[in-house]
Amino acid sequence: MLSVAYDHLVEMNPDAKPVLYGQEVNSRSYAMCKSDMVIKGQGVDNIYNGDTLTDDGFHGEHFDFLLSNPPFGVEWKTQQKAVKDEHEQQGFAGRFGAGLPRVSDGSLLFLMHLVSKMRPIRSPDDKGSRLAIVLNGSPLFTGGAGSGESNIRQWIIENDLLDAIIALPTDMFYNTGISTYVWILDNAKTAERKGKVQLINAVEMFGKMRKSLGSKRKELRPEDIKKICELYDGFENHDNDDEAPALSKVFTNSEFGYRTITVERPLQLRFHVADDTAEHLLVTKAIAKLPPADQDAIRSALVGFAGRSWTNRDAFVSELKTALKSAGMAKVGAPVIKTIWTTIGEHDPEADVITAKGNPEPDTSLRDTENVPLAEDIEEYFAREVLPHVPDAWIDHDKTRVGYEIPFTRHFYRYTPPRPLEEIQKDLRQLVTEIQVMLSEVGA
Repeated sequence: MLSVAYDHLVEMNPDAKPVLYGQEVNSRSYAMCKSDMVIKGQGVDNIYNGDTLTDDGFHGEHFDFLLSNPPFGVEWKTQQKAVKDEHEQQGFAGRFGAGLPRVSDGSLLFLMHLVSKMRPIRSPDDKGSRLAIVLNGSPLFTGGAGSGESNIRQWIIENDLLDAIIALPTDMFYNTGISTYVWILDNAKTAERKGKVQLINAVEMFGKMRKSLGSKRKELRPEDIKKICELYDGFENHDNDDEAPALSKVFTNSEFGYRTITVERPLQLRFHVADDTAEHLLVTKAIAKLPPADQDAIRSALVGFAGRSWTNRDAFVSELKTALKSAGMAKVGAPVIKTIWTTIGEHDPEADVITAKGNPEPDTSLRDTENVPLAEDIEEYFAREVLPHVPDAWIDHDKTRVGYEIPFTRHFYRYTPPRPLEEIQKDLRQLVTEIQVMLSEVGA
């Protein structure tokens, strides 16, 4: 990638004098790169052999342009300790202050590494840096609000670093045919692009190769590259229509943000004691470890309740405590009582609402979440989308989290209506006829 980028730059501007730096963990690729640098007259000491995540070969240095094609979806378990230490001890003074993704995919770690190498903007005349990195689809949306991935996206977008994302065709790489995306980041955007992100849909811009190279069956033709550049320069927002798919969309930064709200509903339980309730309760972990005498008291109390039901927890607990004491249980602890009523209780919308300190207790089995766009008022959304369906619901604002995702496919989705039923039936009848003919030939 480094060598090809150099050739391309010199082809575009013969007077350009690029100075190349690079880091590679694979020893063979590292040796090939150094050999190529000798041929190009570049400094071989500018190429570093080491793991980018644990051994930053250019610590504290900044560059004008950066390129990277890190491994897709590779776990970083072996680097976890070093990366986590840098995150916790250095914060934003290090490379990974924004957050850490899940261990199963370290793609966003490489992105943050590149961001740390961008030239800081200290005056209006500073030109900053631009970077491009090829990633799979996972970094666009993996991780909900509050997750490491979401926090990284939030930090990048809210700091207005994300400039554009280009969706490439599938089957573009030798070892994988998955969908890939080029992220372009710029810390010195033009006035027109400030506070905005452009998405470019180039999935249908390709030519088929005459001979495949592993999984690579497609390539970008010169006209495809020209079209992508024109779309980027045009910076236009296209609408989806039936005739042609949209190729470019422009969004404000905040349009990728949302708040995940937690919707609670009141706890309403019916307590019905059947003939076998005692035996089911006695095998639960909390009750099974009680002394035999206490277990016998619980069995005796519940057998006496057989066939009865309560729709009020306080009434049930009051009678339960009395029955347990009468059965010989000297000390009736709160944990035991809670285990009994939570085990026996079943949701009943007609039962009394269970409260604590005057407030309804939430039913965790009915707990749900909603994603509310940042630009929308939470209370208005809640009144419109939730309360008409569950009037007794409320929001636990302490659990509200901000998240960011880039649902690329959703923004370019085009609805394709199913074929008419008559057409499908016609095809089925034709297939049945063909099968019957084939069977008759076999029988003959």
